[in-house]
Amino acid sequence: MADSTLSAQERAGKAFPVSWDQFHRDCRALTWRLNEVGPFHAVIAITRGGLVPAAIVARELGVRVIDTVCIASYDHTKQGDLQVLKSISEATARLGGGTGKGLLIVDDLVDTGKTGKMVREMMPDAHFATVYAKPKGRPLVDTFITEVSQDTWIFFPWDTALSFQPPIRDGAA
Repeated sequence: MADSTLSAQERAGKAFPVSWDQFHRDCRALTWRLNEVGPFHAVIAITRGGLVPAAIVARELGVRVIDTVCIASYDHTKQGDLQVLKSISEATARLGGGTGKGLLIVDDLVDTGKTGKMVREMMPDAHFATVYAKPKGRPLVDTFITEVSQDTWIFFPWDTALSFQPPIRDGAA
C-alpha cells in the first residue's frame, strides 16, 4: 500500500484519543502553570487547533485580548508546507513591544515544530504554551502538559465522534 493512501493514524502508529472532559482538564492544568509565569497582555491562538485551548486559558487567566495567527500546515491526513493565512494584528504586536514580551501564544499541540518555529520568528519574546508536545517540537515550547511520542496521532474531540472501539488486544491501535 502506498504511503499516500495510509490514514494519519496508520502513518503515525499510535492513537491517542482525547475526550472533551480530558482536554478541558488538560487546558486547566496548563493554565495553573501559566498563572505562575504571567501576567499576559494578550493570548494569541494558533488556528485552528489553538482556538479551544486559547479560549479556556484566556478565561481562566482573565485575559480579554485574544488574537489569532492563522497558519495552515495540516489537512485531515497529512502535514504539508506552511502558509500564513493571517498574521498577528498590529495592535496585539504593539502590546508585546513588537517582539512578543508579555504575550502568550497557545496551540493544542507542537508536533515537528515547524509552525512553532514560524510563530517564534514573529514574536521571539512571547511565551509559547501547548497542551501536548512531541519530542521534535518540544524544545520550542515554554510550557506544556503532556508529552507523547513522535509516532502518536492525537485525536482531538472536535475531530472525532463517539463510536465503538475494539479492545487493544484485538488489534486496535
